[in-house]
Amino acid sequence: MVDVRMLPAGEEHEIAVTLDDLAREGARRMIAAALQAEAAEYVASFVDDVDEDAKRLVVRNGRARERKLTVGSGTVAIRAPRVNDKRVDEQTGERKKFSSRILPAYARRSPKVTEVLPVLYLHGLSTGDFGPALRDLLGEDASGLSSSSIARLTEQWQADHAAFKARQLGFHRYAYLFVDGVHVSVRLGEDDRLCLLVVIGVREDGVKELLAVEDGYRESTDSWAAVFRDLRDRGLNEPKLVTGDGALGAWRSEMSFPRQSSSAAGSTKSPTSSTRCPSACSRARRRCCTR
Repeated sequence: MVDVRMLPAGEEHEIAVTLDDLAREGARRMIAAALQAEAAEYVASFVDDVDEDAKRLVVRNGRARERKLTVGSGTVAIRAPRVNDKRVDEQTGERKKFSSRILPAYARRSPKVTEVLPVLYLHGLSTGDFGPALRDLLGEDASGLSSSSIARLTEQWQADHAAFKARQLGFHRYAYLFVDGVHVSVRLGEDDRLCLLVVIGVREDGVKELLAVEDGYRESTDSWAAVFRDLRDRGLNEPKLVTGDGALGAWRSEMSFPRQSSSAAGSTKSPTSSTRCPSACSRARRRCCTR
């Protein structure tokens, strides 16, 4: 690796490294320095822990084998420092281990690189094209871009979405709902009438939360009714206000939320009010009507 501190200068010399080389070398040095500082801080925090022979229980133990790490500036070779921790957990009886927060065990990509992969997949990049498409940008030895790796990632994404759809919503109360249908043209087949039905809830403490992202058919009444029934079955309370555009399917499906009554007060709770903005309204001045 070229020492970036010893670059030839002057018109008669040609710089031998590129900006990408400088970025990769800078990233490698910064990561190595951060890992060294993290390990040193961990060892220093247990300097008083010694055994019967007055020897320290937590000491440095060289460096691990070299591994490739793909970051935004490319793929760099990293040798993480190792720590020999001889302390024993009193509850489990097992030895404690040093785990880096900067570079977790078996990590091959930075979080930013991992986050961009599903975006590329949704934009139509097939599993077999990730390697050729990103090899020039991230380096020839970029890891985790093979067809099998992307296939495993898609399985994990599907599992995450299934868990998202199954989570219970009865732990919070939601005052408002924002509903809308988002028409997209990626990974939904050839039928351009498909769209994503999105529901965002505002809790009573003011926190916004994504509640549902489901595929629907032209924002039809049946599609919206299925989304609202699922939210209701998972514990969503009746909101005070539902806001959306002029798509009629969402408003006709509001019957999916039961009219709750307060038996203690002996009075019926006021029905959910809905605000819809007709799509024909002027963009300069949108006039909304309340049903």
